[in-house]
Amino acid sequence: MHPTLESVFNDAESRYLNTNELNIVGGYVESIPDRLEVYRILRDEEVNILQPVVDQLQQQFPASEAKRLERSTKNGILSLRTCAMGMLLNDQAYVQERIQWIKQTQKNNSLEDIDKVFYPLLEQQLNKTLGNLKMKLLQETFDQVRSFLLAEGSSLASVSPSPADSEPVDELNLESLF
Repeated sequence: MHPTLESVFNDAESRYLNTNELNIVGGYVESIPDRLEVYRILRDEEVNILQPVVDQLQQQFPASEAKRLERSTKNGILSLRTCAMGMLLNDQAYVQERIQWIKQTQKNNSLEDIDKVFYPLLEQQLNKTLGNLKMKLLQETFDQVRSFLLAEGSSLASVSPSPADSEPVDELNLESLF
């Protein structure tokens, strides 16, 4: 739960909420239908959102990168689901706890170069699917995840594929990953 909301509810154990606290709770409660709608769209359209991203990644990275592309895609799926739940709960702490593992997987598999391409493409697809108004609800958690995962600090060399190195890649179908 969002720390501000949690604090308000904790304070309510010993007294009634004041007007400002009621406004905070009311604002969250009023946003729940919109948050649920965005969550449902992400859940129901996950494959349609991610498949174009994966298709573009396959065009940009050579066939020899198939395993890394698959791992990056799985991380991206987990990231998107984490963003969705964090947005629904309005809880950045929830998001931060869960993306720690994704960051470690990213480092262990040297995925930073792929992820630097993946997340901007994902954001484009999310904007296309959700539109500006619905994307505003997801933007905070998405930015949190993206900035954490794409933060510099890794000394790993970035591999940038050149079109000449690219080979045809077998289709990576998201439904086959799970």
